[in-house]
Amino acid sequence: MKLKVILRYSLCVVLAVLCLCINVFANESLTVSDYVDVPDWSIETLPTIADASALNLGGKSAILVEETSGKVLYEYEADLQMPPASITKIMTLLLTMEALERGEFKLSDEAVCSEHAASMGGAQIWLKEGEKMKIDDLVKAVCIKSANDAAVLLAEIVAGSEDAFVNLMNARAAELKMTNTTFKNASGLDAEGHLSTARDIAIMSRELMRHPKIFEYTKIWMDTLRDGQTELVNTNKLIRFYKGATGLKTGTTDGAGSCVSATAERDNLSLIAVVMGYPDSKSRNASAKKLLDFGFANYKIAKPEVSPEIPKSLNVTKGVEKELLIKSGEVPKVLLEKNQSGDIKSRVEINENLEAPIKKGDNVGRVVLTLNDTEIATYPLIADSDVNKMTFLAALKIIFTQILS
Repeated sequence: MKLKVILRYSLCVVLAVLCLCINVFANESLTVSDYVDVPDWSIETLPTIADASALNLGGKSAILVEETSGKVLYEYEADLQMPPASITKIMTLLLTMEALERGEFKLSDEAVCSEHAASMGGAQIWLKEGEKMKIDDLVKAVCIKSANDAAVLLAEIVAGSEDAFVNLMNARAAELKMTNTTFKNASGLDAEGHLSTARDIAIMSRELMRHPKIFEYTKIWMDTLRDGQTELVNTNKLIRFYKGATGLKTGTTDGAGSCVSATAERDNLSLIAVVMGYPDSKSRNASAKKLLDFGFANYKIAKPEVSPEIPKSLNVTKGVEKELLIKSGEVPKVLLEKNQSGDIKSRVEINENLEAPIKKGDNVGRVVLTLNDTEIATYPLIADSDVNKMTFLAALKIIFTQILS
């Protein structure tokens, strides 16, 4: 009797492990070797900025971009057109987040799976036609599992059909000046003419990062759906093993090979590393990690204080009021090379001949930040009040007010 119980228990454990493996290794899969952490590169072995070409990343193309400024810190064949695989879903997620912010639907809304969405192959959460799932869970499935069925269902929610959504994808790519990108589907499955580049992927990654809500999903390592029945393991191994990793999206197909748009932040420095065309996810992850390490080893972020030279008000001509209240715009973070030294100085520049009418929020000047006499950044001076133009009737009103007072 005890032997039967032990055998039954052992069989259940084996079946559970097999189910987990099937769930984890479906397309966008992670091999056992992927879970072996790649040790940190020694800073001494990383090339300097001047010798960046010595990185020897392998793969077919790569780019490293600083997120705040968009400055390219490293690139190799960054405009080579290639199938982007599931990195495509960055655009799918971007359009979804933008629709959410416009109030077209809520994360708590339920979507009904179509026959088309349920028919997707590759990585999936096995949605069935007619099954209901919250949009919050669909976004989670796309970010963590890279689920093709969930991505297509999101496309249908946003645009009514995947074909209509693809039109939106290409229109948004054009707006972002992703000049070497053409989308053919919302999932990233290989299709003729479905192409992008490392540079364009960095552009759309940076745009998605403007929606901080997305990191609540991309930073999840493991989770579940359907009350624990469907397990999710992040296809982006760096989330678990790389310090400061925040996302963003992996991709693997026969046509694309293995690729990733990897994002990470340390000490206010936020980087986007895109690497494409690798034979497997282990070499892809190692190269993305090396590229991020190069960025963190060679660059830093400074956050200057608001310039004390900014006046509280400015003189205005031809206005009902003679003075205009002003305030500083947001002081930018400044990207610097780590070997740069010196104090950041500021210079206030006021627009010439300030003349009414001026509306609250108008730019009336700027603050120029310099390091060793070189301009490194600017931020605006903004009108903090309205100044209406002086008219005959306005002048009469002022005169009568003064007489009566």
